[in-house]
Amino acid sequence: MPGDGNDRALIVGASGGIGAALAAAFAARGAAVHGLSRSGDGLDVADEASVARHLGTLHGPFAHILIATGALVIDGSEPEKTIRALTPDAMRRQFEVNAIGPAMVLKHALRLVPRDGRAVVGVLSARVGSIGDNALGGWYSYRTAKAAVNQVVRTAAIELRRTRPEAILVALHPGTVATGFTAAYADRYPTAAPAQAAADLLSVLDGLSPADTGSFFDWRGERVPW
Repeated sequence: MPGDGNDRALIVGASGGIGAALAAAFAARGAAVHGLSRSGDGLDVADEASVARHLGTLHGPFAHILIATGALVIDGSEPEKTIRALTPDAMRRQFEVNAIGPAMVLKHALRLVPRDGRAVVGVLSARVGSIGDNALGGWYSYRTAKAAVNQVVRTAAIELRRTRPEAILVALHPGTVATGFTAAYADRYPTAAPAQAAADLLSVLDGLSPADTGSFFDWRGERVPW
């Protein structure tokens, strides 16, 4: 029936390029989409009080929850090419936005996952957060923050499985998507339009089973090494 958990999707970061495309893709499927964002709702994922206030007003269940927040360049700090460029402030801000923020959203959003039946929670990460796949170096703060959020996802998935055995919680690498987030770096990598990236991610989510919970997938559905 309309409004039950089977056709409800929560998108956190719904005003960003990927988040907005995900919201549109779910809506095109007929889902009732609830979006939250900093620009649209004043949600600050780095502030737990803000996260608790916004998510505390929601009532579940949601069959899909996507956390599509994040930033590459924060307060003008570009990705570091060498460890000599690393500063405590830049690293701290990366952790606030890219690790602590999604962790706080998970803390307050997992109660919205149905206790029975299939549900999927996806957290946008990045391949550069993979320790095993790191062959280029650089980007210390961003890499480290994304590696941290991957561990949050892995650990939370273990806990979630105890009370919601059919739920799936995964980290997702969307590829290089043509948004303002990647504009300064898009000429170095093949890019996908946000709508295509959203379609690819939904295809990955559709193919997941509870056995996949706690894993890290790219937009092609291939596992990314930790």
